Amino acid sequence: MGLRRRRSTPAAGDATEGTENTETTENTRTTESTGTAEDNEVAASGSAGRDRKPLTAARAKRMIGIGKAVAPLLAPYVLTAAGVARERWDAHRAARLGVEPGQLAAYAGPGGALHARLSRVAGALDQLEAGGEAHRTDAAHRFAADTRPRLADLAVAVRAAEQMPTPRRRMAYRSIGAELDRIEISLLQHLGVG
Repeated sequence: MGLRRRRSTPAAGDATEGTENTETTENTRTTESTGTAEDNEVAASGSAGRDRKPLTAARAKRMIGIGKAVAPLLAPYVLTAAGVARERWDAHRAARLGVEPGQLAAYAGPGGALHARLSRVAGALDQLEAGGEAHRTDAAHRFAADTRPRLADLAVAVRAAEQMPTPRRRMAYRSIGAELDRIEISLLQHLGVG
């Protein structure tokens, strides 16, 4: 609010002027109070997103001091939470690849998912050969014997594709995945599933 000048009370002959002055003063007060309320609302809405005080040297020192006091107390909890989060993430990744969490490091990298599929197909071929009487046929043995070298070639192709530029690597991975799909379908037919 600005400073207001006081007017002296009007003389007896100036009765009409005094009334006008009083009305003008009341209108000014009403405008000032209304303007102040509007200004307060605008200021409140404008500062709603900026409730923080500016960072000063004293505030920075205070926050550093609080951090030094609180950090040793919170560090064990933060480390425990980070360890639990890492275990859950590793378990999730291992489940997506279809391997145990302990084997996850062996299937790291861009071709990790294909390597995991190759190892699962190789394990299934072992089970096909060592399976019961129903699965131990000449066709199953020939299929396993023909497929093992193909799996080795696909593993080499995956390793070679890891060094390629991204668009070529994706194209190579798609073709390797399609070949693995065909092998898995044949494997399921020999196991009597498909």
